[in-house]
Amino acid sequence: MQQSSLSAAPSLSATKGPGTSGTTLICFSHLRWDFVFQRPQHLMTRFARDNRVVFWEEPRTDVAGATQPRLATRVCADSGVVVAIPEFPVGFDRTNEAETLKDLLDGFMAGEEGPLVRWYYTPMMLPFSEQLAADCVVYDCMDELANFKGAPPELLPLEQRLLQQADLVFTGGYSLYEAKRDRHPSVHPFPSSVEVAHFAKARAEGVDPADQSALPRPRFGFYGVIDERMDLNLLAALADARPDYSIVVVGPVVKITPADLPQRANLHYPGGKSYAELPDYLRGWDVALMPFAINEATRFISPTKTPEYLAAGKTVVSTPITDVIRHYGEIEAVKIAGTTEEFITACDAALALSRSDGAWRDQVDTALAQISWDNTAQGMWDLINGTLIKAEHVQPIVSPTRYPAEHAKHYDVMVVGAGFAGSVMAERLASQSNLKVLVVDRRPHIAGNAFDHLDAAGVLMHQYGPHIFHTNSQEIVDYLSQFTEWRPYEHRVLAQVDGQLVPIPINRTTLNKLYDLDLKTDEEAAAYLASRAEPVAEIKTSADVVVSAVGQELYEKFFRGYTRKQWGMDPSELDKAVTARVPTRTNTDDRYFNDSFQAMPLEGYTHMFERMLDHPNIDLLLGVDYTEVREAYTHDHLVFTGPIDEYFGFRYGKLPYRSLKFEHQTIDQEWFQDVAVVNYPNEKVPYTRITEYKYLTGQTSPKTSITYEYPAAEGDPYYPIPRAENQALFKRYEALAMAQTDVTFVGRLATYRYYNMDQVVGQALATYRKQFAAKQPAVKTATVSAAETVASSAIAAE
Repeated sequence: MQQSSLSAAPSLSATKGPGTSGTTLICFSHLRWDFVFQRPQHLMTRFARDNRVVFWEEPRTDVAGATQPRLATRVCADSGVVVAIPEFPVGFDRTNEAETLKDLLDGFMAGEEGPLVRWYYTPMMLPFSEQLAADCVVYDCMDELANFKGAPPELLPLEQRLLQQADLVFTGGYSLYEAKRDRHPSVHPFPSSVEVAHFAKARAEGVDPADQSALPRPRFGFYGVIDERMDLNLLAALADARPDYSIVVVGPVVKITPADLPQRANLHYPGGKSYAELPDYLRGWDVALMPFAINEATRFISPTKTPEYLAAGKTVVSTPITDVIRHYGEIEAVKIAGTTEEFITACDAALALSRSDGAWRDQVDTALAQISWDNTAQGMWDLINGTLIKAEHVQPIVSPTRYPAEHAKHYDVMVVGAGFAGSVMAERLASQSNLKVLVVDRRPHIAGNAFDHLDAAGVLMHQYGPHIFHTNSQEIVDYLSQFTEWRPYEHRVLAQVDGQLVPIPINRTTLNKLYDLDLKTDEEAAAYLASRAEPVAEIKTSADVVVSAVGQELYEKFFRGYTRKQWGMDPSELDKAVTARVPTRTNTDDRYFNDSFQAMPLEGYTHMFERMLDHPNIDLLLGVDYTEVREAYTHDHLVFTGPIDEYFGFRYGKLPYRSLKFEHQTIDQEWFQDVAVVNYPNEKVPYTRITEYKYLTGQTSPKTSITYEYPAAEGDPYYPIPRAENQALFKRYEALAMAQTDVTFVGRLATYRYYNMDQVVGQALATYRKQFAAKQPAVKTATVSAAETVASSAIAAE
């Protein structure tokens, strides 16, 4: 269909909202903007504060007054989001619908400049939009749409196509993350969030809506879309079993007919309500319900209403939805019930709890303290910004969705991983051995876990937690100084213990402040520690190390809870190496490290890596798993810096790792805390530390950026778990590695050791010298380490 056959589409410039940055985000959604206010509306409203956001809806058909396809647009007064709705006239032949929509979209986007983000909630909109050249493509998979009633058969093939094009994949919960993480190299879980202040209005006195004010108490309520995910039989059974309970079911009926809804004298259906009205309805309920059916449509859901109900101060009864159990199953106010009888009993228990003194709300408020749509949106935008930076500074040498062999050239070495190990190896091979090197990384950026970038507040923040450089090796300093200038920085850490902040590692100041002492000399401090120490006959575990040095009380205050959170097990179960290198000082030195050289790259780690990899012999391929391109880009040798067990297809099983989750926030105040990092050893605090980046960078700004760090059992591998059986498993993989004559294994993951950054650099330099410096035609495999006995610290600073 020719453009001339369409009604003139308004250009984007004519419909811009108030956002003034150069980035445009166009969101393709199967949900309408004015439907239920949920994840798409929360996120797009926030993105529109600083960017131009377009919300592209599904077409409206049989539009009266339309003579040909056209695009209706309006600017949402509350958010500035541009809502774009294709409209088809009565009797329009939809055979060429995709081509029609493509023409409308192209006309709308004509002349648009600046970075473009394509954001998808449904793969079904890909065929008419994938021609838009985007700097970042996002698939925000909030539901497994293929499992929903009436899902079109082409949805799954289109989803696979979208996964091939996407730079980033976000999921609406951890169950979806687990389902998608092996299908794309950059999948990130972002579970449902909440506007606590909005729903907390329900805890205060206020309006009881007219259509429920006359209903007798107690009242049990649900709000949301009423569709095939609802267990209607369970609702009927509850109404029958408890006729004195008023049950209010708020929301639009979709994909089922109103006639399907059970009818009882104590069941009430007020219809759909606006987001603004929900706290008023919640205020009048005693218990909130989530009577979801357990079926394919609910297998991966992570209901937004769970934290919303809790923020309103309501106890909750839910059927056993996986992500509800995962995130809220330990909260007293959330009752999980698997059968009809259990659900009814749980409702009785939730009602009794709601009538108690309310002490249970303290646990709820603690759990909700770090869950917000602001944090979720910021975390997503940080990842998008990293992709935009990559698009501006480092382009893949081919499209990441196609690898035609006729366009691929031969390389001497393929390096897997663009972190410290891979980048140092690539730089040495290119600059010293004049070899042609291809660096491949599944992440969309270089620098590995040291990746840093300017966030929305202009603060240089570390995407994967704080990285503090320190070393005693002049060789390593000299090497890295080729690629960066340095900003002197001595790292200091405080720990929140017994309601106060004290230096960690423990020193004389810590003891004086904690116990109200007046120790004046090293000797006095040493004597005091000796008096508390509890000698252990044979030091075998991390607990033995600390107890023998400082005693049980200090061990419990500083080490036990932190270690349990960090490693997911008690220190008595971990190798003694975990805490062996954590010093206890008798002086007042409050620096975290004692190394001779302590500094931060002046312009950040990412700039240092850019200079390191800026060599004519080095090509980069980012956002791509090396297994997809290993055959397409022929090479004589492979340098592998990824997980060694993954390389061998987990032949002997997975090597155990601990992972981390990061929650990034921008705070509208100049400073948040007294030092760069504050540790939280108390097990009741879910995170282990908070980092404030301006201390690291020396920047000045009226705002500040912080990161909460949460240890996790699942996710990207960060810390090898130091236990004898894990080392034994690694040795089996190491034996396989030694037999590989054309592969070199180097780095933390490839050698299953937690190295500091300088030690990774040292290991890579040593590996290069041993295997490549002499330009031997055949290269032996090795897993060389700069420090073979480096241990993992439970309170490591990087």
